[in-house]
Amino acid sequence: MQAAPVRATPIPTFTDALRAVESLLMSSGQRTARRNAWTSVLEDRRRAKDRVEVQRVLEQTFTVRP
Repeated sequence: MQAAPVRATPIPTFTDALRAVESLLMSSGQRTARRNAWTSVLEDRRRAKDRVEVQRVLEQTFTVRP
């Protein structure tokens, strides 16, 4: 019994396929703008998460306990 042949190139991921389609449909300026916008969204989410965490810590710190 022979072993299965080994692929020389990896199978593209779903993300790779989306990027390939994106590069066909959009100019490079549009791609850059979309990626910058997405990076901003992720950064806003991170800041919001940090704000919630700081608020939780402050509330725990300054809560008067009987």
